[in-house]
Amino acid sequence: MRKWLMRLGFVAALAFLILTIVNASWLADVPRGKIKLIAHRGIAQVFDREGGKRDTCTATRIEEPYHPYVENTALSGKRAGELGAAMVEVDIAPTKDGRLVAFHDWTLDCRTDGNGPVREATLEEITALDAGYGYTADGGTTFPLRGKGHKIQPLERWMRSIAFRGEVMFNFKSGDPREADMLAEALEQFGRDPEEEGDAFYGHPAPVARIKELYPKAWAWSTEAARQCSSDYVMTGWTGLIPESCKEGTLIIPINRQFLFWGWPNKLIERMDSVGARIIVTGPHDFGEPAVGLTLPEQLGDIPDSFNGYVWVEDIWTIGPAFYPDKDTRREFQIEDAAEALAKRRAR
Repeated sequence: MRKWLMRLGFVAALAFLILTIVNASWLADVPRGKIKLIAHRGIAQVFDREGGKRDTCTATRIEEPYHPYVENTALSGKRAGELGAAMVEVDIAPTKDGRLVAFHDWTLDCRTDGNGPVREATLEEITALDAGYGYTADGGTTFPLRGKGHKIQPLERWMRSIAFRGEVMFNFKSGDPREADMLAEALEQFGRDPEEEGDAFYGHPAPVARIKELYPKAWAWSTEAARQCSSDYVMTGWTGLIPESCKEGTLIIPINRQFLFWGWPNKLIERMDSVGARIIVTGPHDFGEPAVGLTLPEQLGDIPDSFNGYVWVEDIWTIGPAFYPDKDTRREFQIEDAAEALAKRRAR
């Protein structure tokens, strides 16, 4: 009996040694480059996510504003790039008359002074609305972003206005593949080649599949596929084999789950590079939950120095300058207001 236990112990020790070597990050080359920040919706108002559902009006759950920007607007996107975002994420929605606008919600009721579905309003009707109308941090007593000139923009005007030389990530909000054709037409009219510029597309599998047909070399991914890649890798990555779901795919790593990903960081980066996959690090969350970006500058410290992929950011207003201090063009009072807001966020 003792002899068998010794043999089992030897086999276990040998297996542990092999797994350690196979997944040793230090045995892989140190990746070149540094992280690339994705500004979710540009500069957005951070809101309380606790208890929120798909149809929750998040504009009524914002923190007390510490910057003057509204998500998905041209000024928001432009300023995000200036503060260090390598990529600006923007939501797109079609109008009744077949145009695309930069807007997140299915309806106009939450954020604007309009009402009804976005898809049942014309471009003229939508662009006349106040995009900051519905934002409140005190249950509706005050509306600090109302009447400040925030407008919903046609997508072409949004791209022109931001004057952003970095990458753009377009988010399909529906499962209609025709919206991919609409987006391709808008990009063509604007004179932007997404493959050449390094743009990305994500959302429902149907429009993602269609945009991939139109731009085979572009980064296009669905949230379902990314979750599949991530879970498959956690389950089987210890073997050194790369799951089929990750090939030319997207791997999402929450900062509170990094320890689950075999070979992290250098060996994993090497593996994903070998199959044309991208890696996005997000804020803390559990598998199956919606990806949430970083909301505190110190969360950057939880990411390995050698990571050279993408980082999903909810608050580029504070995190961009923390990573790129030389790009911090905020005014002194804005820096002070942001510091106060961060202190309250940490306390919560």
